[in-house]
Amino acid sequence: MIEGIGLDIIELRRIDRLRKKQTRFAERILTERELEIFNDLSDRRQTEFLAGRFAVKEAFSKAKGTGIGKDLSFTDIEVLRAETGQPTITLPLDYQSSSFVSISHSEDYAVAQVVLMKKIEN
Repeated sequence: MIEGIGLDIIELRRIDRLRKKQTRFAERILTERELEIFNDLSDRRQTEFLAGRFAVKEAFSKAKGTGIGKDLSFTDIEVLRAETGQPTITLPLDYQSSSFVSISHSEDYAVAQVVLMKKIEN
């Protein structure tokens, strides 16, 4: 059963400006493991990666119905790749097996959708 659906779109240009203007912006958005991946990327890929993770985390917070704020921060949510390559929510732990994530990029935008499933008790 679906618990929530979230969708977010972000301009790459906006993320690029914030990343270059605020030196700690990536640290406010990404977990330590995400930062390790981010730091190994080229300049353009850093912007795409950061924008994609930003969009997923916003979409996740919308699916949860909380938004980003007092009860849920960007670094409470972690998105890594599964062995098969698809993006997977690894934090919060209770959503590892009950979430579906899609990220897409164009030249100007990153978009993400998150579907959260309720675990059905028998």
